[in-house]
Amino acid sequence: MSNTSTAPQRLLIVDDHPVFRHGIRQLLGDLPDVTICGEADNARTALQAMRDLDPTIVLVDICMPGVNGLELIKLMLAERQHLNVIILSMYDESLYALRALRAGAKGYMAKSQAMNHLIDAIRKVASGGVYVSPQLAERLIFKMIQGSDGDVVAPVDKLSDRELEVFQHIGSGLSTRDIAEALHLSIKTIETHRAHIKEKLGFANATDMIKFAVEWKETSEGVPTGRPVTAAG
Repeated sequence: MSNTSTAPQRLLIVDDHPVFRHGIRQLLGDLPDVTICGEADNARTALQAMRDLDPTIVLVDICMPGVNGLELIKLMLAERQHLNVIILSMYDESLYALRALRAGAKGYMAKSQAMNHLIDAIRKVASGGVYVSPQLAERLIFKMIQGSDGDVVAPVDKLSDRELEVFQHIGSGLSTRDIAEALHLSIKTIETHRAHIKEKLGFANATDMIKFAVEWKETSEGVPTGRPVTAAG
């Protein structure tokens, strides 16, 4: 921890899965330099907990109902500029890490790595550093050395944070109605996002977009979706 203070870090856990929050409590519960001050399962309760409990570090999941983790980072930092946020996500860092860092997060970690590296990440961020995996750090350094002329932009990088979230759900075979329910948004809003995604990625029809979404999701996450895929909205 920082040499300038002996006070334990106050940690707020933001995740919509109670079992995962319990696991984090079990992992960190005995640390003398960390106190878990609260939990939240969505953006609204997270913002209120931040105001009421005054955490120094917040662990945030990306995929939550309603406002997602990337938008939550921006909302939190608008009120608490110096708040340290670490993203813990089921998604591989190649999908969201750079977006999270640009939004203001001080760390990014796949949930599958939490048991082994979360304590190190908390301590590094608390001491003023930024935590990413060695593999991501190497890619970021290489990208910086290459410069913008050498950058290769993936098609999905054109999508906004919310559009990417919708695109992932499309790749899982969810219908427009299913996505709306999962994200607590209206069907009309999801239809608008789908139209923007199709336009940005240059697809002439929904069938081609869905096929690409499924292939992209399987490649990026390394697992089959296990859902039937149709072009139905």
